[in-house]
Amino acid sequence: MGFSAIDYGVLLLYLVGITIFGTLFRRSQRTVKDYFLGDKNTSWVVISLSIVATETSTITLIGVPAIAYASYARPEIGGNFAYLQVVLGYIVARFIISLLFIPAYFRGDLLTAYELLKRRFGPKSKNFAASLFLCMRAIGEGIRVFSASLVLSAVLGASFPTLPHLWLWSIIIVGFLTLIYTFEGGIAAVIWTDLIQLVIYIGGSLLAAYELLHLVPGGWDGIVAAGQTAVSTTGQPASKFQIFSFTWDWSVPFTFWAGLIGGTFLTMASHGTDQLLVQRLLTCRNKRDSQKALILSGFVVFFQFALFLLIGVMLYAYYKANPLTTALESNDQVFPFFIVHQLPHGIAGLVIAAIFAAAMSNLSGSLNSLSSSTVIDFYKPLVNPKASDDSLLKLSKWFTVAWGIVLILIAIVSKTFTKSVLNTALSIASLPYGAMLGAFLLGVLTKRANQRGVMTGMALSLAFMLMIWLETTLAWTWYVLAGTTVCFVVGYGVSLIGKPSEVATSAAEG
Repeated sequence: MGFSAIDYGVLLLYLVGITIFGTLFRRSQRTVKDYFLGDKNTSWVVISLSIVATETSTITLIGVPAIAYASYARPEIGGNFAYLQVVLGYIVARFIISLLFIPAYFRGDLLTAYELLKRRFGPKSKNFAASLFLCMRAIGEGIRVFSASLVLSAVLGASFPTLPHLWLWSIIIVGFLTLIYTFEGGIAAVIWTDLIQLVIYIGGSLLAAYELLHLVPGGWDGIVAAGQTAVSTTGQPASKFQIFSFTWDWSVPFTFWAGLIGGTFLTMASHGTDQLLVQRLLTCRNKRDSQKALILSGFVVFFQFALFLLIGVMLYAYYKANPLTTALESNDQVFPFFIVHQLPHGIAGLVIAAIFAAAMSNLSGSLNSLSSSTVIDFYKPLVNPKASDDSLLKLSKWFTVAWGIVLILIAIVSKTFTKSVLNTALSIASLPYGAMLGAFLLGVLTKRANQRGVMTGMALSLAFMLMIWLETTLAWTWYVLAGTTVCFVVGYGVSLIGKPSEVATSAAEG
């Protein structure tokens, strides 16, 4: 069908509307604490949904359906619902974080996750972990912004096939508009725009699923038949509705063991030590609300991943009956391609707006968390300890702008090395997560660990994981567990050689 003027109108209305809405929160930004944590008066349900929106990017919306749509040599690699095994780990981790990390975060008036390490070990360990966060979040978010450009490129390419550098303009548009409302509204704008964007992208995904249900010959029965008779790339039966695989193979990502154990450690790191998501937990009124918000988000995430995987199976059934006549550069483009060419006018614009909602939600959270860590963890303690709150607030906004420019540049560079956006982003994020999680576990589980041990453990964990990434076939789902184990064992072992530092001793006793 192609993208019509109606679709462009819907998309433009969303982009302009969400930007204006986000800027309305600028009047509530009176202090640095307001800018990064809000007034701590937001409902835990809203914050829970904001957590879901923040961890859901365009990568999720186009990458997860692509995993279920594609055919692979083995079911443990993809082509079915096996990713849900990883999501089970996501849920388990949330309960562990609620017991281990959230109480520690609410014992002090913290603005960033890494202040916990400073209080427990000293400033060097905090600076090390915060530096890892800044590098990892910038690279990962740059790839996510690039993934959003794939969508807009598909949209504009259908209407303006001769227009050059569509992906570049897509990156600039998404980055610039998100930067405007994040700059003005701070964390309050991020949380409330997250809520709107979640409603839009879930609603848009349900609309796409509804249309697919009517477009596939035979409806639901036709989808089930196509999914059950699917075959792998080796010609073996490979049902697309398979969820569990109890194979022990360290090189494949979606086994029960890799999903449950690996997914648990991945989420313990991402939701327990990454400022992007810990910042959401710190905006809650109290520890109890924070725990409820985090646990509820896990079940909402499970529902949405099941929905995205189902859309992938539906796309497989549709294109099995209506083979593609246009070669796609990657499977990540199959959902945007379907939206642009098959959905009715108006609905196509809404679903594309939904994909942009996920991209802008994730980007806004990253900008605010990067700025908060830069100002609170580095600028104030290292550059200007006596800076006034007014000057810090202004500086925080300009650091948001600086990080916005950096992320746009990283997104542009990402085009040269990104193949599967989902696997690339998760692999890069998982490399340093083990070092960060190991450091936090040493902080909350032990009294003996000291700053020298933690620093040594983190450094060796990073080196070890870089070697694993470059030299082995270990699946990314095991990365965080491997890195955490190295950091914890080495960190604790080195700490036993010396005496606990005064900072560590007093923190542990307190």
